[in-house]
Amino acid sequence: MTPADLAEPVRRLAERAGDAILAIYGQPFDTVAKADGSPVTAADLAADRIICAGLAELTPDVQIVSEERVGSAPPAPAARFWLVDPLDGTREFVVRNGEFTVNIALIENGVPLLGCIHIPVTAETYLGWLPDQARGWRRGTGCAITARMPPSSGMVAVASRHNRDAETDRILAENQVQDVLSVGSALKFCRVAEGAADIYPRFGPTCEWDTAAGHALVVAAGGSVTAWDGGPLTYGKPGFRNPGFIVRGRR
Repeated sequence: MTPADLAEPVRRLAERAGDAILAIYGQPFDTVAKADGSPVTAADLAADRIICAGLAELTPDVQIVSEERVGSAPPAPAARFWLVDPLDGTREFVVRNGEFTVNIALIENGVPLLGCIHIPVTAETYLGWLPDQARGWRRGTGCAITARMPPSSGMVAVASRHNRDAETDRILAENQVQDVLSVGSALKFCRVAEGAADIYPRFGPTCEWDTAAGHALVVAAGGSVTAWDGGPLTYGKPGFRNPGFIVRGRR
């Protein structure tokens, strides 16, 4: 199946996972620290079960790599595989600020070809696939999205709410950024893809499941995602760790 064929069933799957997350969001829940110190909740695990079961039924021959199922020594993925973050922004979920997402991406030969980001609290879903399609949905009403050219008044940047560093500040200064929005989770990619922001530099630690869906979305919308040195940001690396990267709108 092509990325275009898979886009609609993946959207429905992400939204089902979002409904499960919201069912837990509205009640008391426990938070447990994983081996790396990051938090996990029942909502992460519920979304993981829904997504992995759905993807296994949709594409039984395609490997699934999910954040919640990767051990300390993850196996090397196949040339084509799913990359899933069932609940991106668990810290935002725990403090209940609404800035968390469901991320699903399809990777082929190191390149994200399909990306879906669902925002449970606002019922918005962003969906992009290559080579030439990006769509944004809000409560079932479709509207096309596109990255923008930087305005003459100066760029708008998005930055991590928890991981701002000196290197990020240097990039913002070099690009004559006039305003910086602090946003959680993969929402930063959505803001660039829809033309609400122009640049997102990130030099703190991230994993591939944090970025793959947003990467596909931004590129489909006409923007770019590169490693900090200008080279490609690829997927399926040993350990699934990313280098620093820069997300841009149109140039």
